[in-house]
Amino acid sequence: MFSGIIIDLGRVRAIKSGGDKHFEFATAMDTSGLDIGASVCCSGVCLTVTEKGEGWFGADVSAETLAKTTMSDWKEGTNVNLERALKMGDEMGGHIVSGHVDGIGETVSVTEDGDSRRLTFEAPDPLHKMIASKGSVTIDGVSLTVNEVEGRRFGVNIIPHTQQATTLGALSPGNVVNLEIDMLARYVARLLEKG
Repeated sequence: MFSGIIIDLGRVRAIKSGGDKHFEFATAMDTSGLDIGASVCCSGVCLTVTEKGEGWFGADVSAETLAKTTMSDWKEGTNVNLERALKMGDEMGGHIVSGHVDGIGETVSVTEDGDSRRLTFEAPDPLHKMIASKGSVTIDGVSLTVNEVEGRRFGVNIIPHTQQATTLGALSPGNVVNLEIDMLARYVARLLEKG
């Protein structure tokens, strides 16, 4: 589990093909305490650490993950939001994030709003029905509060710190993002399904 509070803006340093793809990430995180088998959220995708060194770690990525996330578009040099898994007693600054991407959204517009930036996204069917005004949403691993919802579109604001410390500050219309809906919304939707 994660909180959606990004601790490092890393980057893809290498991608290797085999049975699965193998991604290596450069990071400023202290990797000495990062165990093999640990979970790291990489722009919203929970990955298992399979190797590591000073200033980097690697993870294997299945075809399913590549098909369901934006990872198939990542290249060497792609910036990635990184968060280590929560430990008991850690501060819960965002909301409960599983690192299981529910779908890919598209950036519709980016406008300045004082010192903040207002971002509008379009969510795919049926995900948009589980995004609520003043609820939580995870965009590329970042925990955010939804401002408003209109049909399949929803808006968020990002403050200057979030613009600088995450990949969200570089988004422009047409860019795709990993979306994870609030876990509570996911279970409520399942309970309300008919038949």
